[in-house]
Amino acid sequence: MIEVEKLSKYYGSLAAVRDVSFRVGSGQVVGFLGPNGAGKSTTLRVLAGFVGASSGRVRIGGHDIEDERLEALGNIGYMPETAPLYVEMRVTEQLRFRAELKGVGRPGGRKAIAKEVSRVIERATIADVADVPISELSKGYRQRVALADALLGSPPLLILDEPSAGLDPNQIREVRSLIRDLGGEQTVLISSHILPEIEATCSEVVVIDQGTLVAMGTIADIRREQAPVAIRLVLSGVVEAALVAIEEHEVVENCTVAEGPHTQLVVQLKSEMVNDVGGATAKLVACCVATGALVREASPEAPSLEDVFSRLTRSEGERMEGGP
Repeated sequence: MIEVEKLSKYYGSLAAVRDVSFRVGSGQVVGFLGPNGAGKSTTLRVLAGFVGASSGRVRIGGHDIEDERLEALGNIGYMPETAPLYVEMRVTEQLRFRAELKGVGRPGGRKAIAKEVSRVIERATIADVADVPISELSKGYRQRVALADALLGSPPLLILDEPSAGLDPNQIREVRSLIRDLGGEQTVLISSHILPEIEATCSEVVVIDQGTLVAMGTIADIRREQAPVAIRLVLSGVVEAALVAIEEHEVVENCTVAEGPHTQLVVQLKSEMVNDVGGATAKLVACCVATGALVREASPEAPSLEDVFSRLTRSEGERMEGGP
């Protein structure tokens, strides 16, 4: 659905995006991540046709966004981070106006537009404010109106820039559920600073930093590539000898004591053990038992997406200080 090849965008001499390439298949829900100033919003604006690329190529649904602009843009529903809403209009008026601009409902006319507006109002859960002027809405409700706008016409591709901004926890759960439901029906590219939101909704992620691509793939694959393989051991009984034996074991890179009941160890394995975590775990358990310690739990320690994101987007100096 999305094909980006060597995309660059310059503002004068400033490179906002440099030589970025990635693809998103039909029906996928993909997170687009990066720190502030990384080039996320610029990339999304290029994909949505709001600004032109300095170089490179973008195809949406097989259509080049420069050479076949109308065909490409006809596939897109775009929700910018700050939606340009007409605050003097009521919610239904805004959505009807936008539906007419998009050609939604043709040739069915007003009845088709009214039906489509009712559908997106229900999906974005804004029926309770349908007749309220947008000027009187909170930021959270305005975000949901913008989401309803993007849903008009059921475009094959949704580009959502910070869709949860300003929403309360209940509203975030509703939007999360909606995005999961849309996956399979539509392709969704979503940018968000709420990383648990990305973990809960996305099958894959694209990560950029300082305008360049730094990672792409499933969250599980990127975790394996970027974060140390670790095992959490929970011990009780006489554990002093076990601690010494674990630290000196051949499969262990380092070992730290974690907070929690009993003695909890986070054991980072050597890189060559990445394909034999089960075997390494069995060796560590046997090592502890041999010293007389009781092993209450032995489980893989999965890093959070936040940990992986921090590792990927640290400055070069920070990476040198903190290790690879």
